[in-house]
Amino acid sequence: MKSILLIGLGRFGRCIAEKLNEMDHQVMAIDKIEERVNAVLPLVTDAQIGDATNEAFLQTLGVDNYDICLVAISEDFQSSLEVTSLLKDLGARKVIARASSEVHKKFLLRNGADDVVYPEKQIAAWTVIRHVTDHVLETIELDSEYSIYDITVPEEWDGKTVGSLNIRRKYDLNVLAVRGSSGPSAVVNSDTVLHANEIILVLGKWKDVQRCFRI
Repeated sequence: MKSILLIGLGRFGRCIAEKLNEMDHQVMAIDKIEERVNAVLPLVTDAQIGDATNEAFLQTLGVDNYDICLVAISEDFQSSLEVTSLLKDLGARKVIARASSEVHKKFLLRNGADDVVYPEKQIAAWTVIRHVTDHVLETIELDSEYSIYDITVPEEWDGKTVGSLNIRRKYDLNVLAVRGSSGPSAVVNSDTVLHANEIILVLGKWKDVQRCFRI
């Protein structure tokens, strides 16, 4: 369980609050609009109405006591930038901020954000991969290059072993797990037999996934 300071309770911030609640984390939620604060009260440990661009207000929160400070402000980039900078000045351990463009991302990183989330870009990438490609069902981005992909086993791989396909050497991809009719298996080695329409979890770069699965 981690302690989270969540600033900004618009649609994005509320979705974060819902997920953190599911995962049983302790959350202090902040927004300057009373209705938004009231709406998330059942989902968070505590909540306050306040302007996070006000340094005196932020100081009262003890931002250095939280494991993570999440800046989920979406309507006002200037406020997001100011809050991110203030949090770092006040000793926040880790600040994650929401960006709505590549330019915003660069400014947030320059002003103290430890990491930046860009939901529109991530959702767009997921939508294209999920609905336009034939084999890829899901993707989890690990960094700017590597992701984990849920991929259906092609028919031409039916009955072949991971070793005989030589996926790692040919395409620099790692098969992490196989999910078949009998359930998931995280024990994958060169002798693991694959069957058409099973789901495999593959770690690698998108360009290598494209080559391997002819996307």
